Amino acid sequence: MRRAFMGLTMAALFSAMSLAQPSAAEPNSDQPKHGGVLRIYHRDSPASASILEEATVSTNAPFMGVFNNLVLFDQHVAQNSFDSIRPELATEWAWSDGQTKLTFKLRSGVKWHDGKPFSAKDVKCTFDMLMDRSSQKLRKNPRQSWYANVKDVTVNGENEVSFQLGRPQPSLIALLASGYAPIYPCHVSPRDMRTHPIGTGPFKFVEFKQNESIKLTRNTDYWRKDRPYLDGIEFTIIPNRSTAILAFIAGKFDMTFPTEVTIPLLKDVKAQDPKAICVVAPTNVNTNLIVNRDSPPFDNAELRHAMALALDRKAFIDILAEGQGDMGGALLPPPEGIWGMPTGMLRTIPGYGPDIKKNRDEARAIMQKLGYGPDKRLKIKVSTRNIAVYRDPAVILIGQLKDIYIDGELEPVETSNWQAKVTRKDYTVGLNLTGNAVDDPDQTFYENYACGSERNYTGYCNKELQTLFDKQSAETDPAKRRPLVWEIDRKLQEDVARPIIFHARQATCWHRYLKGYTVMVNSIYNGYRFEDVWLDK
Repeated sequence: MRRAFMGLTMAALFSAMSLAQPSAAEPNSDQPKHGGVLRIYHRDSPASASILEEATVSTNAPFMGVFNNLVLFDQHVAQNSFDSIRPELATEWAWSDGQTKLTFKLRSGVKWHDGKPFSAKDVKCTFDMLMDRSSQKLRKNPRQSWYANVKDVTVNGENEVSFQLGRPQPSLIALLASGYAPIYPCHVSPRDMRTHPIGTGPFKFVEFKQNESIKLTRNTDYWRKDRPYLDGIEFTIIPNRSTAILAFIAGKFDMTFPTEVTIPLLKDVKAQDPKAICVVAPTNVNTNLIVNRDSPPFDNAELRHAMALALDRKAFIDILAEGQGDMGGALLPPPEGIWGMPTGMLRTIPGYGPDIKKNRDEARAIMQKLGYGPDKRLKIKVSTRNIAVYRDPAVILIGQLKDIYIDGELEPVETSNWQAKVTRKDYTVGLNLTGNAVDDPDQTFYENYACGSERNYTGYCNKELQTLFDKQSAETDPAKRRPLVWEIDRKLQEDVARPIIFHARQATCWHRYLKGYTVMVNSIYNGYRFEDVWLDK
């Protein structure tokens, strides 16, 4: 079998792109050392340990090392792409039947952490749950839309599994390489995976104490011999950013929580610990405005348009990140992003131009037409997750909406309740962060904008545009796919589906003795296997 990604045209696209890679640790030729416990602070307490049921890096980062995927993005290549996909539980894979069937040969002799053997049946069980075709039910299923084109998953003996698709979808292999696509065991219930996850990965779960800590230990029976190097990993939950940074500087932690160091805090780190290694990179997490379209008066498209026109995107970037951020649509802007709209196209979209006064004059005219003004202001609650990376931009949003006669009151929501709240549309207006787990249009469009998707928090539904989702998804030539993707992204912004405010750039820091870690530049969800990380001390 040969590996088949997207063909030579995709490889040519990636090699032709000019990408500014962030600098990482200095090259080190020393032999990796075994032993030691990696200490990382955690920004908040995740709702559960179940990666399949959660939608936050707060779950991915601590629990990704417990699992394996069929395939995984190379943990030492900064830009995720089809060229960087590597085997894990699969040893090889191939497309057939006009790219509507993807078959994997599986690794033999792999054991779950409880000693039971891994087989093709576990792969089928996992994806049957994700497609809601199993008697075992996930409590939340935020990525069900990823696999809407998968008609069936079939097994052929213990070591072969095939995905049968309804139409060509070359990007399926990239979705399977995400940190959000771990394989679960058939013999463990989804309920138990929330509190005591069992995987095949380099680290075994030890304990999860809500609001305190998460602990993992080395899997001594790991199928990849001589890995992991670490004896374990410990995450200590410290919600206050400043307190956590001070603890890192004092040497109580080996590494900050990934991509959680803001540009202002980065200055503090470098001033007090100039030897620390810090990498600033895009997170592929965009800050966005969500509006419940079914909740009056926001069922009025003109009102939603006025709110979008009120946004001063550059002000968000300047205030929060001292200019270290990017304006863009639903997809990460280039060069780190592979599919984002060019700047020239972006600036032609209403609300994205530099003339903020003109935009707000137009927004106020709309609001006055709808009966609002200086003496009749619209009072709303602005819901957001109760961590700094959400709260801070929410405060700026409230300030900007005041200019168009909208008075907002901040409603902070605890992490454990946030996803469930916006999923059931129990909000009116919100400040949200949307992370793209895979830098590919299929993940972004189907998960966040498809009619009926669990993570389509605003309830946006455009059947004609969804036809274009399928058209771009089936296109195997990236040169033909990109204009389709840009057309869709442009329409999403014009429709005020989920106005993108900005794409963040933040830092990850670690002490110089930590080796073998690479910061990824177009997703924060795929780089925490940690099996090659070691401590040189």
